Amino acid sequence: MPESLFEAVTAADVDRVRAVLAGGIDCNQRSADGATPLMLAAHSGNPGLVKVLLDAGADVNAADERGWGALMKAAYNADLDRGFADVVQLLIDAGADVEAPIGYGIRPLMLAAGYGETAVVETLLRAGADVLARNEGGLTALMMVKQKHYVDVINLLHEAEREVGVGEGSCTTKNAPGSNVVTFLKPRV
Repeated sequence: MPESLFEAVTAADVDRVRAVLAGGIDCNQRSADGATPLMLAAHSGNPGLVKVLLDAGADVNAADERGWGALMKAAYNADLDRGFADVVQLLIDAGADVEAPIGYGIRPLMLAAGYGETAVVETLLRAGADVLARNEGGLTALMMVKQKHYVDVINLLHEAEREVGVGEGSCTTKNAPGSNVVTFLKPRV
């Protein structure tokens, strides 16, 4: 019986993945919970695997039963406590939807910001992620990150809001109820 594509991706061996794919295996097959090999590779932060799967025709916008796609899985991996900006960029270059939400309307920018993933936030903002988008609770990425005090991410989001004409010189985005926030803004040059 031939090795499964999921086993090859889990082993993180690019050559094995290529060999399995060369055997005619569908790169968009699904696991029991609806995950694809691309989602697994993105979640592990392995750009080599992601590239091989994308080159084989993996659906960059496929989502599992909870709505999580490869981009969201690359934006933040809770098990490893980090996101993968290089993988996020590969997925964006392949056409990943930077606004695809998961439950409660959380978008990739919100997830990355909420966990202080500065490089991922920068990558998503460069790709045009909507800094003013709100989740179902009415919160923007900036409102969400202020609760966690990630100064670098807060500064990036303030700057992005200023670029779209919101908050010239000050923040017009309201803070979460009951929060005390010190905002550090870089001076305009």
